[in-house]
Amino acid sequence: MAVKEVRDTVDIPENFEKLQGVIDEYKEKKGALIPVLQKAQDIFGYLPLEVQKFIAKGMDVPLQRIYGIATFYAQFSLEPKGEHSIGLCMGTACYVRGAQSVLEKLKEELGVDVGGTTEDLKFTLTATRCLGCCGLAPVMMIDDDVYGRLTPDRIPEILGKYR
Repeated sequence: MAVKEVRDTVDIPENFEKLQGVIDEYKEKKGALIPVLQKAQDIFGYLPLEVQKFIAKGMDVPLQRIYGIATFYAQFSLEPKGEHSIGLCMGTACYVRGAQSVLEKLKEELGVDVGGTTEDLKFTLTATRCLGCCGLAPVMMIDDDVYGRLTPDRIPEILGKYR
């Protein structure tokens, strides 16, 4: 798999300017920390330490509080996420119908483990519990697209649509 050069969003000064605007807008509002973190994640794609420190200083709150919120809520990520999110169901119906072999093929094709993001930041792979499509087992979602009755040999073609 060819790896594209990806510029880290933390290295883009304009992103910190945008974040400063968000902080200025919310600083005096009660309960503003979570919306600021959400907007920061929208800007940067994740919440690296540099961004957490910037928010802590700008909002005049301890860094530990920022980190605590960022690690408590599942919506926040401390690591970069891929452009496309792949969720493979590992619930009972999917598992007994071969989800594990589909997962192994996904890991092989993407070169990442569950929870990982490809080096080109194109895909993030997660294992989920029931997607509510048990009749189509095994099932995966890529962003909002559902793929059912999966077999390992279908994975390269499906991923090709997103590459």
